[in-house]
Amino acid sequence: MSDENRKKFLYINRKAPYGTIYALESLEVVLIGAAFEQDVSLAFIDDGVYQLMANQETAGVGMKNFSKTYRALGDYEVRKLYVEKESLAERGLTAENLMPIVYEDEDEDYAEKPSLIFVDRSEMAALIQTQDVILSF
Repeated sequence: MSDENRKKFLYINRKAPYGTIYALESLEVVLIGAAFEQDVSLAFIDDGVYQLMANQETAGVGMKNFSKTYRALGDYEVRKLYVEKESLAERGLTAENLMPIVYEDEDEDYAEKPSLIFVDRSEMAALIQTQDVILSF
């Protein structure tokens, strides 16, 4: 299927990574969609920005740390991870607090490029309007 005929799927992540199953379920659904060659992107809003935090420690909550899986998304052609700037700022976070997530651009001799795209609320709203399918977790 050509790129212009593929539906655009946006997975919106609003929940913290641990304490509920939402973040892990979202990640699993994204990987499944990408395996079926969907045009997949993710948005991290509200407490969802915590899913991208570097150096996550989960021993205290008794859950497996799945955060490193985000770094494999590029291998599944998932290259657009939108992070809402205001959500970061409201939680006292900056881009430096997040783990580096990159993909290899085969058109540029496999150069590593960042997957995280920082947008403000108005840009996020505009992005949401352009999607064919939106799933919120």
